[in-house]
Amino acid sequence: MAPHRNSAHAAMVAKSVITAAARAQGFDAVGFCEAVLPDAVRLRLNNHLAAGEHGSMAWMERRAEQRAQPRALWPEVVSVISLGLNYGPEGDPLAALARGGHGAISVYAQGRDYHDVVKKKLKALGQFMAREYREHQLKVFVDTAPVAEKPLAQQAGLGWQGKHTNLVARGHGSWLFLGEIFTTLPLPADAPEADHCGQCRACLDACPTAAFPAPYRLDARRCIAYLTIEHAGPIPEEFRAAMGNRIYGCDDCLAVCPWNKFARVAREAALQPREAAKNPPLEELAMLDDTSFRERFSGSPIKRIGVGRFLRNVMIGIGNSGQARLRPAAQRHAESADPVLAEAARWAVARLPV
Repeated sequence: MAPHRNSAHAAMVAKSVITAAARAQGFDAVGFCEAVLPDAVRLRLNNHLAAGEHGSMAWMERRAEQRAQPRALWPEVVSVISLGLNYGPEGDPLAALARGGHGAISVYAQGRDYHDVVKKKLKALGQFMAREYREHQLKVFVDTAPVAEKPLAQQAGLGWQGKHTNLVARGHGSWLFLGEIFTTLPLPADAPEADHCGQCRACLDACPTAAFPAPYRLDARRCIAYLTIEHAGPIPEEFRAAMGNRIYGCDDCLAVCPWNKFARVAREAALQPREAAKNPPLEELAMLDDTSFRERFSGSPIKRIGVGRFLRNVMIGIGNSGQARLRPAAQRHAESADPVLAEAARWAVARLPV
């Protein structure tokens, strides 16, 4: 019995050491789970894909098995460390929607690209673990591999997947960036978090485009975040008016969650909003070319969609502004060589008063 007790004690010590190291790196939430997900995760993903609710994100289909089960991605993994970095906004992010002539950019994209911020912290924590536990292997992930990060976070006790399908945490509301460390090191699991949404449906009712066919189901094809970021073609006309001035992402379902009353403002300096991405004037954005777009959004996740797709979104925002003074800003793109941008610009011009 003694060897077993010693092994269990060593695992508990390792867990405590890793937790302290993660906190030292600035992570706001740390949890541990076995590298196994319940069958319900695979079933939910299968149903999502079968219904076509992933839209044009074909990468979700290609590696679905790996997404549903960690050991399908890396057979040797024993434990998963789920880590959260708070990005809570200082004020009400929905206030930006009332600023006529300005673009509303999702909170997560107003600071430095979280992929870079979280990955730097994960790598530092991974290097620490590699030194401390040399006989064990590890891999780090931050939204760059087929990892079911939200189900894993729930298994590790960080929070639960709310009816808007995003993670909700008791102390952070809907504002956590997630990252994972897969390791061959056996570590004691935390208790999974229970669902605390109850009868609330605030997130479902807040969606401007009715993108939730049912609680815990998201139809990406109707989601403004998907339409402004992942979707490459023309934005369907049925959703354009509902987009308002949302030009990159959408925070509505996140911002109305009652659990946000426990949220705190992000303390990570790199995640603080930049002026260039904090509700900028649409007229100013319409003047961007490829070079100035890259300069303005250097180090930002916004840069990833390219200037053409971004300007398409800006044109929709201008078309919804109701401000005649913005007509010239839209007209300058009406004959663009980019047919998607040109069509959006003509739509905007036709919507504005003369």
